[in-house]
Amino acid sequence: MSDGPVYGFDTLQVHAGSRPDPATGARQTPIYQTTAYVFRDADHAAALFNLQEVGFIYSRLTNPTVAVLQERIATLEGGVGAVCCSSGHAAQIMALFPLMGPGLNIVASTRLYGGTVTQFTQTIRRFGWKATFVDTDDLDAVRGAIDENTRAIFCESIANPGGYITDLDAMARIADDAGIPLIVDNTSATPYLCRPIEQGATIVVHSTTKYLTGNGTVTGGAIVDSGKFDWSASDKFPSLSTPEPAYHGLKFHETFGPLAFTFHGIAIGLRDLGMTMNPQGAHYTLLGIETLSLRMQRHVENAIKVASWLERDPRVEYVTYAGLPSSPYHDRVARVCPHGAGAIFTFAVNGGYEACVKLVNAVNLFSHVANLGDARSLIIHSASTTHRQLTPEQQTAAGAAPNVVRLSIGIEDADDLIADLDQALAAATA
Repeated sequence: MSDGPVYGFDTLQVHAGSRPDPATGARQTPIYQTTAYVFRDADHAAALFNLQEVGFIYSRLTNPTVAVLQERIATLEGGVGAVCCSSGHAAQIMALFPLMGPGLNIVASTRLYGGTVTQFTQTIRRFGWKATFVDTDDLDAVRGAIDENTRAIFCESIANPGGYITDLDAMARIADDAGIPLIVDNTSATPYLCRPIEQGATIVVHSTTKYLTGNGTVTGGAIVDSGKFDWSASDKFPSLSTPEPAYHGLKFHETFGPLAFTFHGIAIGLRDLGMTMNPQGAHYTLLGIETLSLRMQRHVENAIKVASWLERDPRVEYVTYAGLPSSPYHDRVARVCPHGAGAIFTFAVNGGYEACVKLVNAVNLFSHVANLGDARSLIIHSASTTHRQLTPEQQTAAGAAPNVVRLSIGIEDADDLIADLDQALAAATA
């Protein structure tokens, strides 16, 4: 839907990438549950494998249902293209894959999802990659952490679990000065609340498992390419700027221009890493995105009400929600997330670790699960679950201290959510 009228977000979340099925006229995007596609002839097959023609070969690489989702997410984020994959963690590895090599590093925010911190501190080391963690509020520390081997800056727009909002403009300026891409995980915000590419991000990643799908049914990930980075401006990114042996010396940036990163993600990333999204999962996510703006508005409304009530409760030490005027990140909301501060945040319970455990055991309406972004309200004690593998210092830096509980506020009646927390706090602090 790039040609013709300029449509609003609410229209694009329903229509972008989707057209009536040419064979049947079906209005909803069909689930193309197939592994392979018949070539017109031998020349057509050769052109597809040589990247001379765009089309469908094998569903590890491309699938019509997934392709609609890729176009829709790219459109909503303001990117030129997207690659969908099997999970948010897969999206992070695939985003780094064209940029990295043994001995290279990224600069990452200390305020990241615990699983991401583990992936960056442990798993990527097996590839010879390294992550240097810094507080992204300390801009001098971010600049100081970049060296000749740094290939990206990685942060979250709204950080999980604390709901902290990153100054994306500042991060983008630092990345531009260093000649490296800024990668922003926009899972907690979604493109409805925040569009990182408009604020200078090079690449946006998502766990589509969360708000984009919105119903806790499937896992998935997405990598969105802004198309704005010059991969040939230096010798830092040979995977994109130098001849690729597997494609007879083709240079991705020279050949595909703004879409170089996207094509590399499919032709190399999905081909060799195999982190494929299944078409049924893509279908569920497409259904979820159709109501994204409506859900996010309700998520934010409820989060403000619940966070405000918690902040006034004497059983609560503090609340981290950036939508509260008391938050040190409140002044960033209008600039970074103009439609609201999201719906995840933490609060500290008087009584520490033991009180937090009692709290999650006492809730009735909230679900105690390791997920966020569901239509249902969710709760978890991060220090004993998602951030369990981290040191106490890392837990505190990530906003997951032992006395802290994370909430993902759903779309139920806010008064019912408050009543549930009230009775659970009574049980936890008795």
